[in-house]
Amino acid sequence: MTTPAKAKQILAILEQAYPDACVTLDFTNPFQLLIATILAAQCTDARVNQVTKGLFIRYPTPKAFAEADPIELEEAIRSTGFYRNKAKSIIGCCKRLVEEFGGQVPQTMEALITLPGVWRKTASIVLGNAFGITEGIAVDTHVTRLANRLGLAASNKQDEIEAQLCRIIPRAQWTILTHLLVFHGRAVCTARRPDCPHCPVRHLCAWPEKTI
Repeated sequence: MTTPAKAKQILAILEQAYPDACVTLDFTNPFQLLIATILAAQCTDARVNQVTKGLFIRYPTPKAFAEADPIELEEAIRSTGFYRNKAKSIIGCCKRLVEEFGGQVPQTMEALITLPGVWRKTASIVLGNAFGITEGIAVDTHVTRLANRLGLAASNKQDEIEAQLCRIIPRAQWTILTHLLVFHGRAVCTARRPDCPHCPVRHLCAWPEKTI
């Protein structure tokens, strides 16, 4: 694994390469980001944004989702995949929000992960992007791939990757780190055919399979 100094170099270069890196899910409040993030599991952000455009009009509040007909909600989110499980999680999550949190999204990791369908990754995304609270690093497939290729982590388990990243990345950069790795993973360091010759951090990359 790389050193904190080298990790700092990598982040600085990626920040220059992707100055507009940010969460790409559309939302206007913490609740919408929470629902969108649940829907984003195994689905592209672009697809989720298409679905939530009408979904948040139909179900504008936690109470509306909590009282939703499961079959109707399943149909509304079908195109995001795993729609039955997602509908069950969203309804359960919103019932908990209404019954235990006054319809408000809690602002701690401990409270968020008690909600159905919410894991550390989801909680980190909501806290970091909706509240500006840094409690963890959201590790998705892009972060998993790039963290290992760049030598920032050495594991395929999300919790281990997060712990390893937290040890070498300053806390203030935990939220932006996810966005930078996601943007770089989409644009250059793709899963099947990474464009290593045009990678701005190629000289710092530890991946032995770099293409010429």
